[in-house]
Amino acid sequence: MSLDRYICIHGHFYQPPRENPWLEEIEAQDSAYPYHDWNERITAECYDPNRASRVLDTEGMIVAIVNNYAKMSFDFGPTLLSWMERHSPETYEAILEADRMSMKNFSGHGSALAQVYNHVIMPLANGRDKLTQIVWGIKDFEHRFKRPPEGMWLPELAFDIPTLEIVADRGITFIILAPRQAKKVKKPGRGSRWSVVNAGAIDPTMPYFCRLPSGRSLSIFFYDAPIARDVAFGGLLRSGEELGRRLAGAFSNERKHPQLVHIATDGETFGHHHRGGDMALTFCMQYIESQQWARITNYGEHLEKHPPTHEVSLLESTSWSCVHGIERWRDNCGCRAGVHPGWTQEWRKPLREALDEIRFYAIGMFERGTRAYFPDPWAVRNDYISVVLDRSEETMREFLRTRALQELSPQEEILLLGYLEMQRNAMLMYTSCGWFFDEISGIEAVQILRYAAKVMQLAEDLTGENLETDFLATLEAAPSNVYGNGAEVYLQFARPSRIDLPGIAARYIISSLYEDYPEKTSFYCYIVENRERRVWQDQRQMLVVGKLGIRSQITLKEATLIFAGLRSGTHGITAGVREFIDDEDYSSISESLVPSFGGGDYDRCASLIERHFPGRIVSFDHLSCDDQKRIIKKITSLSSDLLYTLCREIYTGLHDSMELLRERNVPLLKPFTAAAEHVAGRDLRRFFEEDGGRPESLEALTEEIKKWPLEVDADRSGRIASARITALMHRLSLDPSDSALAERVEAILRQSISLNLKPDLFKAQNIYCAMGKRIAPAMKDRREEGQREREKWLNSLRSIGLHLKVKPPF
Repeated sequence: MSLDRYICIHGHFYQPPRENPWLEEIEAQDSAYPYHDWNERITAECYDPNRASRVLDTEGMIVAIVNNYAKMSFDFGPTLLSWMERHSPETYEAILEADRMSMKNFSGHGSALAQVYNHVIMPLANGRDKLTQIVWGIKDFEHRFKRPPEGMWLPELAFDIPTLEIVADRGITFIILAPRQAKKVKKPGRGSRWSVVNAGAIDPTMPYFCRLPSGRSLSIFFYDAPIARDVAFGGLLRSGEELGRRLAGAFSNERKHPQLVHIATDGETFGHHHRGGDMALTFCMQYIESQQWARITNYGEHLEKHPPTHEVSLLESTSWSCVHGIERWRDNCGCRAGVHPGWTQEWRKPLREALDEIRFYAIGMFERGTRAYFPDPWAVRNDYISVVLDRSEETMREFLRTRALQELSPQEEILLLGYLEMQRNAMLMYTSCGWFFDEISGIEAVQILRYAAKVMQLAEDLTGENLETDFLATLEAAPSNVYGNGAEVYLQFARPSRIDLPGIAARYIISSLYEDYPEKTSFYCYIVENRERRVWQDQRQMLVVGKLGIRSQITLKEATLIFAGLRSGTHGITAGVREFIDDEDYSSISESLVPSFGGGDYDRCASLIERHFPGRIVSFDHLSCDDQKRIIKKITSLSSDLLYTLCREIYTGLHDSMELLRERNVPLLKPFTAAAEHVAGRDLRRFFEEDGGRPESLEALTEEIKKWPLEVDADRSGRIASARITALMHRLSLDPSDSALAERVEAILRQSISLNLKPDLFKAQNIYCAMGKRIAPAMKDRREEGQREREKWLNSLRSIGLHLKVKPPF
């Protein structure tokens, strides 16, 4: 292996924040089906596979599982990691562990880079936002990775000199740029002159240093653009061997300096954009090492061993994804996603102008509203990331107490947290993805419009000023390719998300008509406490009247509310909610509603609710999409139980006739098979849902399904089977000597494959491989000692591996 040849592959892993700003949770995104949302889908297709990438033998059997993050360089968006910590903790922990592993692999240098907090295009940000975005990105990184970052990823690699000054001042030592962002180069030595870099023809195999006006300097790595482009768009990931050869082929014997061949690309390339890209990446790195072409490294290690000798001057306000600089995020420059070539992007400029207007007013409101409490409001905003990372009430109150000039009342705490949240959302509304694609009504642009709506709501609550009228006037100049203009898009898709405390309480009340909640519970990012709840029921009708307290876990704003809700049938809902006035007013509601409900006059009961809660009436349609789906599933399960009972009776009653027809090769009538398929499918799913299902019953059911044959919902049953197999494998990993459990797992796997359910075995494979590493040495010792009495158990374990497509290690 050449001692002066190194290779580094960097993945920029990022998704825009997608949470509903009022709920702090991502709502269902139908375009991500069969997954709940795009974060979940891309985690399944990319982030998860890269933490457990498969190495296959010539027969397609898994022989090893590798954490790619430990060998590559990477950065993850802070908002993405925040979501992952809550919703995909195994992947999240594997990413943190990979950084620790990389420190062992690369001379104490972790492979993780920090990232600007929410992917703002930094040259377009004002000075305060530049600083806060960098400070938040670094503090978020330190909170998660437990070390200071050496490098930082700038969104779209867009920069200006003020941004680089802040980056360097905050202790960052290097950044990554595209070759075309270099302007001039100066060789070492006295009297050396600047040389203009033409058409990005800079040597990407060496680091450079950039001297800043302040006297600070920053190291710059320019990635190999042709190779990176072919990885992302040219099909180079079809073969890990070919990728390895391409990287190794970029070395030159004519260069006399230590050479670093490195690429940077969207991390989603490795699995989401290119299926199997994670395995190609794994093979590539292993192949390079096996051929001894170069040493795999990361940027921090290379910089320590080979510091830059050449100076570079940079082209400001440039990026890696817009040949026009940074125009893609403020004008119709011609850059587009390419899906709709005839669509206009003239909406980009008015959209930014509308947001800039809101930001301008929000700055003044923030300063005026907080200067009496904070000696430096903007320094407090920089520190506010500690609250974003820990939303406990104790953290929030302590944060305010240690920074305020005076002791704060509860109302003043709520006020200050409201101003800080207004600023947080004002930064989130500049997330770059809002301008990247072809249409203002796309989910990315709508998301930043929702953040704008949140800013305007907070501004109105805090100061009484209405910013929406002027905002809509500016947005009218933003042409939509689908809905007329940006104002229409905002009114149709962003503003309806806006909700207040009574609105959140209304959603809770409607949900409580279908499911039981504890007296005090978390409901999205709110705490709801039932202080009184009275229920009357009559067959399929239900009336609830009560009083509750609700408090935001984001701003601590709270309210005491009274409510009444009527459920007629399965989904006929009339509910009202408003602020509590006094006990007499509250008592009058139940006193007027109960007689009409008890007398069976449900229409009058609904009319009385509307009279008691003028302007605050809500229905089933006011629920979020996720809440609606959850409740509909619960409602339909009752009908499904009835349907199953009827189909079971039909199937049982016609079974003999079906046997007769089958014996004489007479095709079964569709009503016969329809009833049988419904029963078999339900029985199959029930088997996997119930923990105690016996393999013999699954085997009998499999035989029955194949005998007729019957069609069952393989996708739905496969998803349920996946969860059960994973749970059983986890249990087996805790006690691998449980021979009965091993036989049960093997039987369930065998029958699931026999039924062609195609369960997702990713997690089960991971568990099996980890278990095999742990117990294989002990099994070898036992065989050498001549202990053969557990051969049946070992055969079950081996068979499990074969069903999982994992080469058994024993």
